[in-house]
Amino acid sequence: MKTEYLKIYTSSLIIINGIRNLLAENNITSLVKNHPESARLAGFGSIMDSVELYILKKDLEKSEPILNAFKKEINS
Repeated sequence: MKTEYLKIYTSSLIIINGIRNLLAENNITSLVKNHPESARLAGFGSIMDSVELYILKKDLEKSEPILNAFKKEINS
């Protein structure tokens, strides 16, 4: 069985961790791809705001209000 993830947000690690914590409080599993850290470990450079947050496709509808509320809060 193939597990399908969707990328829902790209930002800095601090922002991604904030969203990830909110999702976890609502029992939504997430996955983080930290490109800057991977590049650092490999000896390359990378854009710092290129940390990606993924969730399971089945959780998309459940996560949308959480993500929208978070975006509204950080943009106010």
